[in-house]
Amino acid sequence: MCGRYASARKRIELLEEFRIERDRVTEPLDPDYNVAPTKPVYAVLSRAPGAAANAEKAGGGARELRVVRWGLVPSWAKDPSIGGRLINARAETVDSKPAFRKAFARRRCLLPADGYYEWQPVEAGGRTVKQPYFICRRDGGPLAMAGIYELWRDRALPDDHERAWLWTAAIITTNAPDELGRIHDRMPMIIDENSWPDWLDPASDDPADLRALLAPATAGGLDWRPVSTEVNSVRHNGPELIEPIELADRR
Repeated sequence: MCGRYASARKRIELLEEFRIERDRVTEPLDPDYNVAPTKPVYAVLSRAPGAAANAEKAGGGARELRVVRWGLVPSWAKDPSIGGRLINARAETVDSKPAFRKAFARRRCLLPADGYYEWQPVEAGGRTVKQPYFICRRDGGPLAMAGIYELWRDRALPDDHERAWLWTAAIITTNAPDELGRIHDRMPMIIDENSWPDWLDPASDDPADLRALLAPATAGGLDWRPVSTEVNSVRHNGPELIEPIELADRR
């Protein structure tokens, strides 16, 4: 699974790196080195101009940068609390699970990350502890994590209320290759830059074509390093969380 990640790039950097055509961010997010479920995160998606909840069925659309909440809330949910449990969607079942299948067919996105964290059980002092690792691109570029997003309507608010629609997203995960699998057997699905247009196109809804975009994961171009256990607490944040440590200095 993916339960924490780092997203420290500035909005202006993401606009350039992901070739955004429409900036829908009204309040830029602060750099976050300890993104946890239910936090606001950046998402890249394609939508038609002035799109309502179902307008993406018309196809096409411009690439947008938006802020969404991590933890998908299906449109049929009675309340948004379910989102805290739906942070990941398995690539093997994302097209069939009731909570995810509609979003996978029409509402796919990219969730930019500087890297993500996974924990490996290790023996230390006669007991088993979980050592966090930070996994990122070797060249320092952004990871484009495959995601799906949903819009949930809060019926307690009027149509014109700024919070009438809640935007949420989940990260699609896949089996980790052997090199990374020694740390954790799952990892975020990363979409290659050449596949971004097809992945984001809301008009692409052929299951076979979409599944073809979920290529087997590879560790090529990725780096991983042990980091401080301070990342275990969401109260901690800052660039020091992604700095490598010597395992003998674990704290």
